Amino acid sequence: MAETLKQRLKADMIAAMKSKDKARLGTIRLINSAIKQREVDERIELTDDDVLVILDKMLKQRKESIRQYTEHGRDELADQEKFEVTVIKEFMPEGLSDDEINQMIKAAMLETGAESIRDMGKVMGILKPQMQGRADMAIVSGLIKAQLT
Repeated sequence: MAETLKQRLKADMIAAMKSKDKARLGTIRLINSAIKQREVDERIELTDDDVLVILDKMLKQRKESIRQYTEHGRDELADQEKFEVTVIKEFMPEGLSDDEINQMIKAAMLETGAESIRDMGKVMGILKPQMQGRADMAIVSGLIKAQLT
């Protein structure tokens, strides 16, 4: 049976403790904390897809923080966020190429019969679970809009 993301995170946390890698350990603990928070709040056991949603959200938050810290000359804080981004990305699936994204968009448009911008929600509904954590959905949204207009 394949190792789940939560199992991988736990193993990496133990490895970081043993190697005394405090920065990496701190980031993994942040991830585990976000996972545990959602499990407790919703009283559910998260799947790998649910964990990917959390990781994706954490990446977006950090990218926004990096932008703000850089704008205000807080390079040390931006560097910390950049480090956290590299650790979080280790647990994300491999990204999709532009060709793969375009093929998936075309397939979803055919499947839904999308013809106009009003059908965008249907296309996004199919693509989001397939692309979660593998593509920037804001960019995907722009590509879909371009093809539907």
